[in-house]
Amino acid sequence: MTKPVVRKLRCAVYTRKSSEEGLEQEFNSLHAQREACEAYIASQRSEGWVLVRDHYDDGGISGGTLERPGLKRLMADIEDGLVDVVVVYKIDRLSRSLADFAKLVEVFDRNGVTFVSVTQSFNTTTSMGRLTLNILLSFAQFEREVTAERIRDKVAASRKKGMWMGGVPPFGYRVENRKLVVDETAAAHVRWIFARFIEIGSCTVLAREVGARGLGTPRGNRIDKKYLYRMLSNRAYLGEAVHKGDSYPGEHDAIIDRETWDKVHAILKESPRKRAARTRADTPALLKGLLFGPDGAAFSPTHTRKGGRLYRYYVSQTVLKHGAGACPIGRVPAGDIEAAVVDQLRAVFRQPEIIAGTWKAARPQGDGITEADARAALQKLDPLWDELFPAEQARILALLVERVEIGVSGLNVRLRMDGLAALAREITADAGAEA
Repeated sequence: MTKPVVRKLRCAVYTRKSSEEGLEQEFNSLHAQREACEAYIASQRSEGWVLVRDHYDDGGISGGTLERPGLKRLMADIEDGLVDVVVVYKIDRLSRSLADFAKLVEVFDRNGVTFVSVTQSFNTTTSMGRLTLNILLSFAQFEREVTAERIRDKVAASRKKGMWMGGVPPFGYRVENRKLVVDETAAAHVRWIFARFIEIGSCTVLAREVGARGLGTPRGNRIDKKYLYRMLSNRAYLGEAVHKGDSYPGEHDAIIDRETWDKVHAILKESPRKRAARTRADTPALLKGLLFGPDGAAFSPTHTRKGGRLYRYYVSQTVLKHGAGACPIGRVPAGDIEAAVVDQLRAVFRQPEIIAGTWKAARPQGDGITEADARAALQKLDPLWDELFPAEQARILALLVERVEIGVSGLNVRLRMDGLAALAREITADAGAEA
């Protein structure tokens, strides 16, 4: 009598651990799970079970998602017909979600793969096995949801007590012993941002000024107007803790006082379009009488309104007289061209050779100004530029710039050397008067 031929069943072991804690150990939870599964496979050798040597491990990944490298490799091998049985230590190692597990079982059935749990032995190809599986998965999902609810309740209770519950601290604070502590250097910038917004009422303009100061987020990113809106609306600066829209007295100290907060939010209540239009309308045309096109014709400031918004431009006199197409550059946005000229001007303040030329031009005036005075005066102007009122910026620009030529290939700014010298004397005299 011949023995019946036993078909070999290729068994793949899948292991998972939710947290990374302990994974660095020589023998960790993943090893323990695999050892138990391999022992179970060995006990079924008479049934033709053989171990697939590939390792399908996911360390530090939650069972609430199917986006796991080890699981994806396992599913790919199943689709390729390389696996007959999937062996796990417990079913929640494979998934804690009933919906996700239904997707996995669908793939198993389509490829004739059996699923086995070492500690909860059953066969998914039978109706009783499916019933048992669904019951166990329901409890696994219930446990996961109850744990999530406990965490949410703990966070809510802690926030109501004003405690800091982790995450990236607001700009102006640092975390010490799990508590927010005021970082005085950064807090000074926060106070300046709030005060400056009260003055100008525009986050767009404020973002440019913040960038000019070289300020960035705690993660080193650029501070844009969206970030500024979030800052200006963050009640943490009032010393409060917020949870789901409700505010509670916080354990940390406030950076902004209530009066400043109320002034800022009185401005924020106004329509952003109205504030932007007013800001642009109040901004003088910095390059009036200074901007010229490639054909030598002057550019004149103008503006238009669309949908309640104000747009400022500089338009070529050639275009105004002869129509569109008469000049290769018909008009340019005022904000862009003014920012480009100001950037070039501020770069001048940092160049020693320009400062030396300013000193030489200033010497004939006979007022005792030295090269060191000129250098100190112009270098002092760069960080102060954003503090100046628009009218003062326009005055200084007219004093320093003789002509701005815009062409197809770029921009040329011609300076007034006597203006640089006059400005250096003016700043030096102001500094002496203050002293």
